Amino acid sequence: MNAALTFLGATDTVTGSRYLVETDGRRILVDCGLFQGYKVLRERNWKPFPLEPASIDAVVVSHAHLDHTGYLPALVRDGFRGRIHATRGTSELSRLVLRDSGRLQEEQASFAARHHTSKHSPPQPLYTEQDAAIALERFEPHPFDEPFTVAGVPVRFVPAGHILGAAQVLVDADGARIHFTGDLGRVDDPLMRPPRALEETDTLVCESTYGDRIHPGSDAEAQLGAIVTDVCRRGGVVVLPAFAVGRAETLLLHLSRLMASGRIPEVPIFLNSPMAVDASEIYARYPEEHRIPPAEFTAMYRLATLVRTVDDSKLLNLRGGPAVIISASGMLEGGRVLHHLVAYGTDPRNAIVLTGFQAGGTRGAALQRGERVLRIFGRDIHIAAQVHTLDMLSAHADARQIVEWMSTAPRAPRSVYLTHGEPDASDALRKRVRQALGWEARVPEFGETVSVTAGTAS
Repeated sequence: MNAALTFLGATDTVTGSRYLVETDGRRILVDCGLFQGYKVLRERNWKPFPLEPASIDAVVVSHAHLDHTGYLPALVRDGFRGRIHATRGTSELSRLVLRDSGRLQEEQASFAARHHTSKHSPPQPLYTEQDAAIALERFEPHPFDEPFTVAGVPVRFVPAGHILGAAQVLVDADGARIHFTGDLGRVDDPLMRPPRALEETDTLVCESTYGDRIHPGSDAEAQLGAIVTDVCRRGGVVVLPAFAVGRAETLLLHLSRLMASGRIPEVPIFLNSPMAVDASEIYARYPEEHRIPPAEFTAMYRLATLVRTVDDSKLLNLRGGPAVIISASGMLEGGRVLHHLVAYGTDPRNAIVLTGFQAGGTRGAALQRGERVLRIFGRDIHIAAQVHTLDMLSAHADARQIVEWMSTAPRAPRSVYLTHGEPDASDALRKRVRQALGWEARVPEFGETVSVTAGTAS
């Protein structure tokens, strides 16, 4: 009997990464992420999981971002009793990410109850911080490159770049290898080391976040420096929405180098994300995964004032400029950055700099396409600040880099599935793969099940 692979998420969107591998009566879930962005996608989070959580033998996680881990607390709460397998770095970062997610879910439900902004009475969180804490007890960490078995199925993690702990997941199911890229990092990322080359595999499941574009060749550090210099010289505030894990570190690195070389004025820089502050300590424990020498790593965190308390966060909204504020979330969907948008987004002296992929349906995507009225905390906020996008700061491989990475394979996989991208991006990468490599790649449908067999492409 051949193994089967079912696409339970990330098939029409960059979020909700969930893949089910079934072999010899065992069920292994690879990733268990939240759907984010458009309402029709977010509503999937509230629907019953497509199969009984108790029927899943184990979960294997590629990395700690919420679109890959964020549904785990609900899965455990609703009956999953197995172990959650991840790299050591992902296991540590998930302790921050999942607890924070549960806390935000509770805060959003509480806000909706107080302000009557929900059609549900009373509004309920998708899960709680306590649910997250219980799920975290199921994590089982593994080092890179050391095979382990999950419900009798061999699995191995190899480095993916992208963020600390991020892994490509290799699953050997019924004699056939399935290779999940997770989120594939860049070869030229200033923070993380490059992803490991593609090994021989039968089925490849590859992300396609930037499948329809090439990262600009311009100097990200120089462009960031020009924006900061311009805004701060006129007394403004630069708001940098950033994913607390990965992007915040990259931004601090660039700002530290810019200030050390005199390319930006000596302005106050604030890191207003307790999770990003805590993540920095984890990054420091895994120097083999990133490119930053210990002395420079220490210097970039000394550069910023680390903001932990709610009161100190509120004071940032009163101090004005010149200043630079790095705060989560990167797509403007929650967290402290929303308060900074309300405080500083209405002033044309200020700037908002988008520094990563903005999924459709998010406030970040709305700003990126030119909308200047955002609904925040039940109010319409008119954005008069300058809006910049620095795509070159993305931690995802672009279309050219993905194809170059694929070309390292000893042979063509039998099947290639492109996921984790908006429809245009996934289809564009499909065409590029066919033209450049001669491989027939396909974009799977949500809920589709395919057979997994060994051998080369027919």
